Amino acid sequence: MLDYHLHLWPHSQSETPLSLDQLAAYCAKAQAAGVEELAVTEHLFRFRQAEALLGGFWADARVPAALQASMAEYWEFHATADLDDYVRCAQEAKDAGLPVVIGLEVDHYSGRMDEVAGLLDGYPFDVLLGSVHWLGAWRFDDLDVPLQMDEWSVRQVDACWEEYTSALEELAASGACDVLAHPDLIKVAGYVPDAPAEWWDRMAEAAASSGMAAELSSAGWRKPVAEQYPARALLERFAARGVPFTTASDAHRLEQVADGAVALRGLLGAVGVDSLQGYRGRSPHRVPLVGAAPAARGEA
Repeated sequence: MLDYHLHLWPHSQSETPLSLDQLAAYCAKAQAAGVEELAVTEHLFRFRQAEALLGGFWADARVPAALQASMAEYWEFHATADLDDYVRCAQEAKDAGLPVVIGLEVDHYSGRMDEVAGLLDGYPFDVLLGSVHWLGAWRFDDLDVPLQMDEWSVRQVDACWEEYTSALEELAASGACDVLAHPDLIKVAGYVPDAPAEWWDRMAEAAASSGMAAELSSAGWRKPVAEQYPARALLERFAARGVPFTTASDAHRLEQVADGAVALRGLLGAVGVDSLQGYRGRSPHRVPLVGAAPAARGEA
């Protein structure tokens, strides 16, 4: 098993310390749960280099002023780390023999993914996760901020899924990333269309046509939707299209590392998947999935 989605700092923390001891503790926790390899994948927006390139992307006359102000505050709070220091720390962990690969979680920036790719070019990344966490300046998954959650009451669920899927399609087509992280994250707060098949089909096609892997993540079990990413029907679509998989906890603290690994293995076995996809230098390789256990815990 893999845990290919791990963060060093919770969103509530502005400080961004780097420590080999933290990575060693993550590895020990993962290995105790049967996970052989970890990818450190901190959010790109947490780095000052991203702030210099992308800061202010939310400034748009069509975006409500309150959402713009909230996004500006969010970036100011989070963009405190140095990307060079982060990569150096992860490389030191690899050199010390820890089962770590160097990654990053890269958000979708409409019309600007070429600039993002240019920023990241030259760094020794092993894997880049692509994700959609916001639509314009709306952080639809920021569950603890009432301003963001109130938007669900004034928007149509189908329209939200359409906008999200279009962003995911653009992200996949850009070629900037290797793995679609939590592919149906738009459901995080529990808002799902009555007939989501159209969007599931398009998400599966986006992964298949781009050559990206899809992430199977336990993080949704810790959210209001109480379901893994992706939903079982979308998982089956990915598998039917031959899309490779990574597995992930999306941990932001030690106790979440490798969360649900056994159940994720069971879900993959139930849809006929017998291997995962690992990465080195952004080149994929097959990782056999041994001993698939029966699915449990929130299977959907």
